[in-house]
Amino acid sequence: MSKFTNQTVIVTGGTRGIGRGISESFLKEGATVIATYARNDEAAMNFKENMSLYGDKLILKKFDVSSMLACENFFNEIEKEISSIEILVNNSGIRQDNLTASMSEDQWDKVLDINLKGSFNMSQKAVLHMMKNRYGRIVNISSIGGALGLAGQANYAASKAGQIALSKVLSKEVAKRKITVNNVAPGFIETELISDLDEAQVTEYKKTIPMKRFGSIDEVANVVKFLASKEASYITGSTIEVSGGL
Repeated sequence: MSKFTNQTVIVTGGTRGIGRGISESFLKEGATVIATYARNDEAAMNFKENMSLYGDKLILKKFDVSSMLACENFFNEIEKEISSIEILVNNSGIRQDNLTASMSEDQWDKVLDINLKGSFNMSQKAVLHMMKNRYGRIVNISSIGGALGLAGQANYAASKAGQIALSKVLSKEVAKRKITVNNVAPGFIETELISDLDEAQVTEYKKTIPMKRFGSIDEVANVVKFLASKEASYITGSTIEVSGGL
């Protein structure tokens, strides 16, 4: 029996990039995965086709995590289909970089709404469900950017640091119900999220990384699975960096 057999995992932003890798990793471990997405139908359908061997173990749901109403509707819908939800991975995230002096209100709001408010919306609803079963695992995909504060990322850094602060508070509120809340903070990972970096930037960033390379999606997914497992039962309110030593 695989480690996550008979468990249901929600992965927001679960059809592309790191989220796709996390979804696939849990499917391989026997879980039922509900992968959410907001816009890219083509990528979602492509993922569904590629994961056809898992059949109805992969469920796709399209909605905007920054909308509280959409999140409420999502949970109301899946609770009719799924008996229990054991794991939530808050992975939905965007970047809209700009220098602070030039950043628009829209750029600030969109990044905070999806990255931070989305994590709050989903965690709040998931916790209400998990508390009934006195068990749950919430893992936020944060970023070392929240601690490093890279130039041009005031909105992104604030959202990622906010995820960590949110998890510390929530972890204390739900610990007695055997629900853990943790963060994984990736560094530079080979995904489309950093595909807009030019070759010179990539070279410079790699020079700053002690391991001199970008990480892989699997290296992030493995840490997520550990924190989501029963073996991590005494770890909560913590952040594990997957950054090659940054």
